[in-house]
Amino acid sequence: MKRSLGIFAVVFVLMLSVVWQISNAQQHKPEKLSKQQLLSLIASAKTPAEHRRVAEYYHETALEYSAQAKEHAEMAEAYKKNPMTGSSKFATGTVNHCEYFAHSFKDMATKMQELADMHEQMAKDAGAM
Repeated sequence: MKRSLGIFAVVFVLMLSVVWQISNAQQHKPEKLSKQQLLSLIASAKTPAEHRRVAEYYHETALEYSAQAKEHAEMAEAYKKNPMTGSSKFATGTVNHCEYFAHSFKDMATKMQELADMHEQMAKDAGAM
């Protein structure tokens, strides 16, 4: 009985710590900017914090695009393995389609990361003034 109570107490404390860490992590994550908020911030950004916020937006977008590129590349490989969808008759609508989007999303992710890097540099420059 004492052992069961001890195990229950340990499990309860661990669960509380996990809940606390999750809620703590959620509190520190800023909400995603809308397109209008982004445009407004880009037009008026002067402080390091404002430029970092824009950089964060672009970095998050780059991660999303990278995930999309990976997903489409995986789908292209799956289509290639299927004799029906990988054949030349269906490749345009399956393999080529996915390869096109994998490449496009990868390029967009690169461009978004470049913008993020540029705003990080602007934040450093604004802090040096």
